[in-house]
Amino acid sequence: MGFLTPMDSAFLMMEGREHPMHVGGLQLYEPPEDAGPDYARQVYDYLLAHTETRPLYRSRPAFPVGSLGQIRMVVDPEVDLDYHVRLSALPRPGRIRELLALVSRTHSGLLDRYRPLWEMHVIEGLEGGRLGIYTKIHHSMMDGVSAMKELERSLSPDPTVRDCPAPWSPRTRRRHPRPPTTPLSMLRDGVGVAGDVAGMVPAAMRVATLAFGNVDLVAPMRAPHTMFNVGVGGARRFAAQSWPMERLAQVARASSTRLNDVVLAMCSGALREYLIEQNALPHAPLIAAVPISLRSKDDDIDNEEAGGGNSVSILLCNLGTDRADPLHRLDVVARSMRQGKEMMRGLSRVQAMAMGALNVSTLAFTQIPGFTRITPPNFNILISNVPGASEDLYFNGARLDGAYPMSIVFDGFALNITLTSRAGHLDFGLIGCRRSVPRLQRMLTHLDDALAGLEKAVS
Repeated sequence: MGFLTPMDSAFLMMEGREHPMHVGGLQLYEPPEDAGPDYARQVYDYLLAHTETRPLYRSRPAFPVGSLGQIRMVVDPEVDLDYHVRLSALPRPGRIRELLALVSRTHSGLLDRYRPLWEMHVIEGLEGGRLGIYTKIHHSMMDGVSAMKELERSLSPDPTVRDCPAPWSPRTRRRHPRPPTTPLSMLRDGVGVAGDVAGMVPAAMRVATLAFGNVDLVAPMRAPHTMFNVGVGGARRFAAQSWPMERLAQVARASSTRLNDVVLAMCSGALREYLIEQNALPHAPLIAAVPISLRSKDDDIDNEEAGGGNSVSILLCNLGTDRADPLHRLDVVARSMRQGKEMMRGLSRVQAMAMGALNVSTLAFTQIPGFTRITPPNFNILISNVPGASEDLYFNGARLDGAYPMSIVFDGFALNITLTSRAGHLDFGLIGCRRSVPRLQRMLTHLDDALAGLEKAVS
């Protein structure tokens, strides 16, 4: 694996007992019609039988305790699947409430740095016979887009297929093979990076010029202090729900905005009502950090040599939570996102990642005692929309009925909202500090009310 990129290394350096730095996901499956009462055990045994693993799933820090372990990965010759893949059960009939409680506790635990940095939990006992699968993998190894691609490559659009691979199984083919590394290619890559670095100054000048001409452009360290911008403990609470994508698409068409603008406005309305309920709404609007994928459609996300990693930038978006009118909030959000994207236009991938790092630069200092109390935050909450499959997918005949992302929270940023698209639905996953964000499940009600308010406003 070799040395990590600075961004990937940062996720290892920032990790502590109160700050797990893994991402995860909860998938719900409708078993095939011929599934028996021991279906979960069959799925578990099927996964354990796939003993061949790709290097990505055998990667761990080279020196788990010490500074070098934060910057370099090694690949173990084999992996102990009995440790990484686990079978769990809820008391029957397990409700979604109990499932989310189990996943919340599991997501709170750190991954073992002496082993490859991932786990999978097969969960049985759900009411209606559904199957749950919870996975987590360290953020230094994978971003949200590549995690979703990992899920999709282990599923099939054909419900009759019965030989789906495990996520860690070796790839049978590579659509975009990576060319071999040669001295000439290394020189060419070095020249490209040098060009990116040399272009930082003129790129920064162009961004500064755009910023000067847009007085309402969101700048770092301008977000208000909120109840979310506090220290976090190690325990997490997870909430999840799905909405039909067409409902949001109709709002986007009627308001001449983008689907993601409507997602952000929906979150804005929910945050506003939640904070009013907590008597904690600030006068200034909340600012969201919005990840933007820099991967092209030709990127080989699962490349064996590349080993996963992160390729994202971050925009800062004004959520307009100081506006009571849903359409006014949507207009503020749409305008803010247009301005942010205009700033990124024309930047190389390296330059865009550097610009995004500036927008979240305060994260590097959040573990300094007192920093989150005395310093204005760059943003109040992170909201990420990860694209998923547009058609139904199956794992050996079991239909994917929900794919809820689980991200990370930091000191100073106690709530995270991540969602993904799935066969005409948007699956929301909310993760929060159990101590700092009380009654997180209330946010689901507020999200539904916010969407209904947008629909009424554009009708």
